Amino acid sequence: MSETVVLADVEENRLKDSTREVVSAANVLGAAPTLIVIGTNPSAAAAGAAAIEGVGRVIALTADCFSTYDSASWTEAIASVAPAGHLLVSATAQGKELAARLAVARDCSIVQDVIAIDGENVTHPVYSGKAHETLALGGPAVITIRSNIFSAAADGGSADVSDVNASSDVRTAIREMIAKASERLDVAEADIIISGGRGMGDPENFSHLERVADVLGAAVGASRAAVDTWEEIPHSMQVGQTGKTVNPSLYIAVGISGAIQHLAGMRTSKYIVAINKDGTAPIFKHADYGIVATWEEALPLLESELGALLS
Repeated sequence: MSETVVLADVEENRLKDSTREVVSAANVLGAAPTLIVIGTNPSAAAAGAAAIEGVGRVIALTADCFSTYDSASWTEAIASVAPAGHLLVSATAQGKELAARLAVARDCSIVQDVIAIDGENVTHPVYSGKAHETLALGGPAVITIRSNIFSAAADGGSADVSDVNASSDVRTAIREMIAKASERLDVAEADIIISGGRGMGDPENFSHLERVADVLGAAVGASRAAVDTWEEIPHSMQVGQTGKTVNPSLYIAVGISGAIQHLAGMRTSKYIVAINKDGTAPIFKHADYGIVATWEEALPLLESELGALLS
């Protein structure tokens, strides 16, 4: 299902007030938007974004590329996690450039400097402001919102925040994930499940999950897709609506897209970690912490970092 997405206006990991105006514009388009907060350490800005009234959920996107502005690398990182649907950006000089690149990456139209929204109709100035043009949005679009037009959304929200790390330094992402999980859980005492999906590529690769499970004292599970695809993965491992319903303290999903069937069996887990090379996979909507990486990159590092922590 398409969503309305807002790219927060952030400077040096600080949320700018213009974000509130874009949230107001997004709320005119329909459902409460998903707000993407970018940075090298966006936690504080994401917490502030979650408190804005009208925000549905927040994705705190960490990537090392955000240390210095580069439109190409920023676009790649943002596009890797942004859900399908309308994407709204503040109409700053930087925002307009990013918006144009994101429109190409998402293969959709772009409307710059929007000053009014009425349902699916958007209005922007043309001919150097001498006239206004109203366009009907025939599908998902990237839209930049002119400043000081829409009223700023107030505080009063309590949106959930998902941390997604798209850094090229996967080891750092793993360490941050372990630290954040440790803040919430006593890992030494927690009941833990690590599950694999069809993204593991081959049933033999579940041995990598088993090695991590041995370090953590965890159980190994699987998605229905993995069970249906490979005879070597028994139904007894299946987590989901037609498998086992679990409620562990820590649930690690590796190579699992996050179909409704699977989520029904594990979404009440206390802390959910997702590792998937597709940053737009539905599992990230429900994860407390996500790492955009292949299992080949992440699992050996996860095993070694946990081994060092727990030894």
